[in-house]
Amino acid sequence: MSSPAAQERRDGVQLMSAVLLLLLLSLSGCYSMDVLVPGNINALNGSTIKIPCTFTSCYKMDTTKFSMNWTYQESLNDTEELLMTYYRKKGMVPVRSERFGERVTFVGNLEKNDLSITLSDVQVEDVGIYNCYVRNPPDRIQGHGVIQLNVVTELTPPRDSTIAVAIGASVGGALALLILSMVVVKCLRRHRTQELISEEKMEEEGKLEAEGVAEEETKQP
Repeated sequence: MSSPAAQERRDGVQLMSAVLLLLLLSLSGCYSMDVLVPGNINALNGSTIKIPCTFTSCYKMDTTKFSMNWTYQESLNDTEELLMTYYRKKGMVPVRSERFGERVTFVGNLEKNDLSITLSDVQVEDVGIYNCYVRNPPDRIQGHGVIQLNVVTELTPPRDSTIAVAIGASVGGALALLILSMVVVKCLRRHRTQELISEEKMEEEGKLEAEGVAEEETKQP
C-alpha cells in the first residue's frame, strides 16, 4: 500500500502532465478539425466548375482510418445523395447516379488535405447544396463543409475601371479644349476691341489736327 506522500507525488506528476499537454496544444494553435469551403458558387450553365473543399487537422491523415463523403441535396430538408466517397484501397471514388452520371471528378490531393471535385456540363438541375464530410481520427469531431451552388445563364462581367478612366480622360480633355478655345476667342476679341479703340483715337486726333490747320489758315490775311 502506497504512502500518502507517494500518492501526492503521483497526483502532482499527473497534474503536471495535463498542464504540459494543454500548454502544447495552446502553443500549436490546433484544437480540432476545420473544413474550409466557399459558402456560395455561381456556375455558368454548360460549363465545368470546381467545388473546393480542404481541411486542417491536428493529426496527419491516416489512410487506414480516414473517411470522407461528398453528398448533394436540393434543399436542407431533402435527402442527401452520395456523390463521392473514400475507400481505403481505392482512394476517392465517384458514385454514379442518375442525376450526375459521370460528371463528377476528384481533382484534389489527399496529401495536401485537398478534397476538391469538379462538376462538368453544369445544368440548371444541379442547383442545390453540396456537402463535404471529413473524418480524420484521432480527431473525434466530423468536419462538415456546406456549399450552395447556383447556376446562371450568364455571369456578370467584372467592372473594368480602364473604361471609366478612358471616358473620364476623354471628357476632361474635351472640357479642357473647350475652355482653351473660349480663352483664345476672348483674347482675340479683346485684342480686336483694343485695335478698334486705337483706330478711333487716331481718327479723332487726325480730325482735331485738320481743324487746327484750317483755323490757322483762316486767321492769316
